[in-house]
Amino acid sequence: MFKYSRDGVSVLTILDTRRVKKSGLFPIKVQVVFRRKQKYYSTGKELSKEDWNRLLKAKSRLLTEIRSDIESSFSNVKQHINELIQKGEFNIETLSIRLGRQMKDMNLHSAFNLKMKELKDNEQASTYLSYQSALKSLESFGGTYIPLERITVDWLKRCERFWLSKGKSYSSISIYFRALKCILNRAIQDGILKESSFPFGKNKYEIPEGCGRKLALTLADIKKVMSYQDGTKDIEEFRDLWVFSYLCNGINFMDLLFLQYSNIVDGEICFVRSKTSRTAKHSKEIHAIITPEMWNIIHKWGNPRINPQTYIFKYADGTENAFERVRLVRRIVTKCNRRLKKIAQNTGISQLTTYTARHSFATVLKRAGAKTSYISESLGHSNLAVTENYLAYFEKEERIRNAQLLTDFNI
Repeated sequence: MFKYSRDGVSVLTILDTRRVKKSGLFPIKVQVVFRRKQKYYSTGKELSKEDWNRLLKAKSRLLTEIRSDIESSFSNVKQHINELIQKGEFNIETLSIRLGRQMKDMNLHSAFNLKMKELKDNEQASTYLSYQSALKSLESFGGTYIPLERITVDWLKRCERFWLSKGKSYSSISIYFRALKCILNRAIQDGILKESSFPFGKNKYEIPEGCGRKLALTLADIKKVMSYQDGTKDIEEFRDLWVFSYLCNGINFMDLLFLQYSNIVDGEICFVRSKTSRTAKHSKEIHAIITPEMWNIIHKWGNPRINPQTYIFKYADGTENAFERVRLVRRIVTKCNRRLKKIAQNTGISQLTTYTARHSFATVLKRAGAKTSYISESLGHSNLAVTENYLAYFEKEERIRNAQLLTDFNI
């Protein structure tokens, strides 16, 4: 009777004849079809086949009122569909929630699962796994069934204390609560949670900032790493991967392991960070000069160039989907960190991980007098504030040194 379609979504009203009701009539539903998946939403009305067939032209008062009610239900579904399409968030599950059909069953677990399904469909594997970890940690405190209304300021404070008692860092707590905040914001947008119940914000619960850690090495420490040898090929390989990451503008391993020879342009590695390629309005291409040390590492551990799409290093083969790519990176990072820990222990370096390379790149340049804007561009940061976060410990070192000058009477 009523039909509508937009961007691959079809909506129509139907008489559902699959099962007759006790009254001998059939329910009238709004059918939504998207990507071969269909969902039926009740209008609360029912008719016989005969009345359905003449409903469009019927003039009796009863049928006219039923037709008007059906049109109202159809228009309501259509409106929600258009709003979701406009925001680029349409899927059947979200529509069902917006229409209130699943509100009584909505809890933290189902809300997270809905978000995670969207992330999985979009192949946002790293973000998916981050939300998965957040949900697991939240349920370790609150149990597997947590109604959204239960999450209050007091609940969040108790959850924070619980995590701290289990050895969680403020950095981890910040990540978990940011994911939860997004879930609750979405619930408010979908009409599942009242805005007055939102527990985050000023004069409510404020998400703690992760504590800055001293991750950067000095040039003397970096020299120790680069020259370290114990006679094993295993240590040498992962030591060189760390060195390559450090020299290549602190490139993270997700980008490093999937570099192709096409990324080498006129003596530079040119790449866009996978971390920001989806979220940044304008993707920033990072340029890193290939030093002699980097060329040696490529020749020692890299694949021979067959074509521009050949991966520079041997770890990926090009068949990996988004989740397999993340698993590959995590496996190599774990292997590398084990070897780096051994190097650190044998050289007296306090902390050495794959992530140390990025902080060291930024801090060494800052100590040498490089402008923060140049460091920010080299790291591919969206703004200077992010870069200043990286350099926070360096700035503290400077303040300590300057404070000592105030009583250094030997100058």
